[in-house]
Amino acid sequence: QVQLVESGGGLVQAGGSLRLSCAASGIIFRNNAMYWYRQAPGKQREFVASINTIETTAYSNSVKGRFTISRDNAKNMVYLQMNSLKPEDTAVYYCAAGIPGSVKQYWGQGTQVTVSS
Repeated sequence: QVQLVESGGGLVQAGGSLRLSCAASGIIFRNNAMYWYRQAPGKQREFVASINTIETTAYSNSVKGRFTISRDNAKNMVYLQMNSLKPEDTAVYYCAAGIPGSVKQYWGQGTQVTVSS
């Protein structure tokens, strides 16, 4: 059974930093591209960052230069280092794993990030 468990969310002041973690199990982690998405209240879920199996990364324009995605295949972990946080970064952040050969993804339950002004 595939499980993705996010952690590291919380309340932080604007300008601060948080590091999100996602622990994956039930998949051959090194074969999966990994993603972070977020959903703010009243808004659609949006792409934040991705890292593929050869560690090529991509970011949304809204977080580029502030957030860094990384992975540790030995630990089945993916991380999102978030710096210079803004109130508009407030959202539930979700980890997702791409399914090789499919457009579908596995999803975690999310972790809340709140940035106060």
